[in-house]
Amino acid sequence: MIEHLSEAIPIYIEQSGFLAPLLFVLFHLIRPLLLLPVIFVCMVGGYLFGVIYGSIFSMIGLTLMCIIFYFITMKFPHLLSKFAKLNKKMMKNGPMTMNQIMVLRMVPFVHFHLLSLYIVEQTNSFKEYTKYSFLGIVLPSIIFTSFGQMIVDLPLFYSIALLVFLTAIFFGFRKKNLDKQTNVEWKKFFKTS
Repeated sequence: MIEHLSEAIPIYIEQSGFLAPLLFVLFHLIRPLLLLPVIFVCMVGGYLFGVIYGSIFSMIGLTLMCIIFYFITMKFPHLLSKFAKLNKKMMKNGPMTMNQIMVLRMVPFVHFHLLSLYIVEQTNSFKEYTKYSFLGIVLPSIIFTSFGQMIVDLPLFYSIALLVFLTAIFFGFRKKNLDKQTNVEWKKFFKTS
C-alpha cells in the first residue's frame, strides 16, 4: 500500500495545478509516515518543479518537518529517550560541527530525525534550533533535487567512492573541530590572570 502511495502522490501533485507546491510541502510532512527517504521526495521536487523551485519547496518542507519534530520532542520527551541513547553512542567522540551535519544529511542511510534530535540537544532555543536545522538542510536539498537521480543511478563503484569521500570529509571536519577545541582549552589552561 505504501508503495502505491509513493507512486500515486507525485502523480497527484503533478496534476494539481497551482496547489502543487503546497501539496509537495505536505508530501514532505507525511514522508516519515510513508517511510520514504528524503532523497526520494527531493528528487520528486526536482522532477515536478525543476532545480530552483524544487530545492526551495524541499527546504520549506524539510524545515517545517524539523519544526514539527522539535515540538514533538518538547511535548513527548520520553518517547525519544531511545533515540537520545543511540545519539549519545554515536557522538561519543565529541560534538559535531554544522559542516558534519550537512555531510551526514547527504548520506541517505543516516536517519534524518536522529540528526534533528542531535541539533535539539545541542541548541538552547527554538530559534537556534530552527536556524541550525535550516542550515543543515540547504545543501542536501539542493544536491538531492538537482543530482538525486544521478546519485541513485550511479554504478556501485562510484557509489562506494562517493560514500568514502563523504566519510573522509566528515572525519576531516571532526578532526578540525577537535583540534580547535583542544587549542581553546590549552589557551584557557595557560591563561594568565
